[in-house]
Parts: sequence; structure tokens; C-alpha cells
Amino acid sequence: MFIEEYDYKIVIGEAAMKVVTQADPMNRENAELEALEEIAGCLRPKYDTGKIFTATGLDRNRQVLMCAIDIALYHMVASLPNRMGMDIRKERYERAIAWLKDVQSGKVIPDLPLAADESGESAAPSVRYGSKPCVDNSY
Repeated sequence: MFIEEYDYKIVIGEAAMKVVTQADPMNRENAELEALEEIAGCLRPKYDTGKIFTATGLDRNRQVLMCAIDIALYHMVASLPNRMGMDIRKERYERAIAWLKDVQSGKVIPDLPLAADESGESAAPSVRYGSKPCVDNSY
């Protein structure tokens, strides 16, 4: 999977991770799948999410990985009683979503593979321009 267990050590300790996942690996896996789909929804129109999420080790984009971890942890914490530790998770979640929106709007251009069609050409939407035909209104 795109997110490995050791990746979480950057933002959460081992004991806290057991609490957040409620000691059930399926909770972690479900939260990761939800996070990846949430990220893909923002990146899919322009970037090849298949290549992004099948990358492993150092080939993964670190910013996308950190967003995926933050979003997954947010979803895991949301299921806890009294939403323990929700403040920091919500803050990091909102930061991840803001970055994804900036990528989507073109304010941030990450080093990610562009989506391509069958012929290998970029399938990313391009800028369209044009105008209506000139009208001569002299009478």
C-alpha cells in the first residue's frame, strides 16, 4: 500500500497509534483507503493517481504521503470516544486539504506524473481560448 506502517512514526508514536486504530489493523486500512480516495478526487483530473499511489519507498512524493497520513489519522481519530486528540488532527487535516485545493487550482505545482491518454499525450485539461466572430454593426 502507499502508506507503510513506519511512515506514521513521523507524526504519531507507536502507543498512540494503537489507541487511534483501536488495535485493529482494519481500522487503519479503511482510513488509508478513504484518505487516498479523498486525495485522488483532487488530483485525478490532472495527475496520474495510479502511478502516484503505486510508488514505493523513496519514489513516493513526500507531500502527498504526508497529506495521506494526516487525512487517515483524522479519520481514525474521528471514530474515537470523545474524539481524543482531535484538535491537532483537525488542524493537520485542514492544512492537507488546503494544499490539495492549491494543487487543484494551479497555485501549487507538485512533481507528480501527469495523466495521459491511450496515445501517451497528456490528458490534463488545458486552457481553452477563443472569441465570438467579429460583428460589423455599421448601418
